[in-house]
Amino acid sequence: MRTPIVAGNWKMFKTIAEAKQFAEAVKQQEEVEGVEQVVCAPFTALPALAEALQGTGIALGAQNMHFEEQGAFTGEISPLMLKELGVKYVIIGHSERRQYFHETDESVNKKTRAALKHGLRPIVCVGESLEEREAGETAAVVGKQTKAALAGADTAQLADVVIAYEPIWAIGTGKSSTAADANETIAVIRRVIAEDFGEAAASVVRIQYGGSVKPDNIASFMAEPDIDGALVGGASLTADSFRGLVLGAR
Repeated sequence: MRTPIVAGNWKMFKTIAEAKQFAEAVKQQEEVEGVEQVVCAPFTALPALAEALQGTGIALGAQNMHFEEQGAFTGEISPLMLKELGVKYVIIGHSERRQYFHETDESVNKKTRAALKHGLRPIVCVGESLEEREAGETAAVVGKQTKAALAGADTAQLADVVIAYEPIWAIGTGKSSTAADANETIAVIRRVIAEDFGEAAASVVRIQYGGSVKPDNIASFMAEPDIDGALVGGASLTADSFRGLVLGAR
C-alpha cells in the first residue's frame, strides 16, 4: 500500500518571516495521520523552516538543486548543502525550470541520480504542453520524460522516487485535468517504469498529480487507483489550505 503524499511547492513566494508564520499556524492544528506532508520552500527559508517545522510531521523540501557536490557554479545549491539543512525532498525538473531556465531531460536525469546518491528523495516532474496534448502526444511525451529522468537509477532506489505528473497547461491556470484523464496518464507512467525496472518496482513508486489542485477537488483525484497524492502550488501557501489538501488526500 503506497502512502499518499502531498507536497506544497511555494515557488518564489514567502519571506523567512512569512514561512515562520506558516509553521506557527500549522502547529496550532491537529496532526493528520496517514498522509506524508512536504513543504518545498525557497532556499532562503529552508534553515528557518527546518527548525520551525520540528514536531509538525511536515518534511522539508527544496525546489531545485545542482547535480554536482561542489564547484564553480555561481548561484547554485548542491545536494550536500541541502542535506546539511535537513532537507528530505527536492523537486526536479519542474516545467517552470524546463521552460524558463532551459533544463533538459539530461540535466533532470543528472539531478535525479545525484539526489538519490546523497539520500535525498526526488520529486521528478513530467508533463505535456497544451499543443502536445491536442496532438495526442501526451503518453509519448510523459513516457519519454520518465524514462530519461530515471535512466541509470538502481531498482532498489525506486521506492525513494516520487513522480509528479503536471500537465503544463494546467499549472497555475485554474484548469485541471479530469481525475480519470490524470489517472490514465499516470497509469502510462507506471507502465513505463515497469518496462525499465519491473512490476514490483513500479508498484512502489508514488505518482502525484499536479495542476490547479485545491482542497475542494483533491479528493476526486485521490479516488483514482494510480494517483498517490498531489504536488500543489498556490493552494499550499496558507496553513488552512494546506491542511485542507492533506485531509482531502486521506
